[in-house]
Amino acid sequence: MLRFTAGRVGSLLTRRATAALTTSSARMASHGPGTETSPVDVSQPMYIDRADIPLPDRPYKDVLTEVERSLKEKEKGPWGQLSKEEKIALYRITFCQTYPEMNQKSEEWKTVLGGIFIFLGFSGLLVWWQKVYVCPPRPRTFDEDWQAQQLQRMLDMRVGPVHGLSSHWDYEKGQWK
Repeated sequence: MLRFTAGRVGSLLTRRATAALTTSSARMASHGPGTETSPVDVSQPMYIDRADIPLPDRPYKDVLTEVERSLKEKEKGPWGQLSKEEKIALYRITFCQTYPEMNQKSEEWKTVLGGIFIFLGFSGLLVWWQKVYVCPPRPRTFDEDWQAQQLQRMLDMRVGPVHGLSSHWDYEKGQWK
C-alpha cells in the first residue's frame, strides 16, 4: 500500500513539473517571435530631451560618421572659423531637439476632442434609439388635462380636510386659500 502511494505522489509531482514547464514556455511563446525587448539598464548614462535637464548624461549620437568625426576634430579649434551650418551640425550631434522644438505644442488636443465628440454623438444616437424603440409611450397621467381633472376629483372628494390638500381650498369662494 505504501509503494502505491509513493508512486502516485511521484507521478503527480512529475505531471505538475511538466505542466509548469509547459505553461512557462507557452507564456514566453505568446509574445511571438521578434517581440522580445531587452531591459533598459538605468545605471548607464542615458540621453533624454527635457527642458529641466539641459545637459543629458550622454550625447545624442554615440556612433559618428566620418564627416561628423572630422567636424568634432574641427570643433577643438577656434569656433570663429566654424560656419553656422557646422555649428548646427555639432549641436545636432550632441542634442536631438532645441528648446523651442521641445516646448512646441502638440496637436494631440485635436485627437482628444474628436474622440470626445465621437463618444457624445454615439451616446446621443443611443439615447435617441432607446427613446424611439425601447421606452414605452408617455403615460396619459402626465398630461396637464389629466392632472387638472385629478386635482378637481381630489377636491370634490375632500381628500385630507385637516392638514392635506382640501384644507388649503376654500369651497365657498372656489379658490385656494
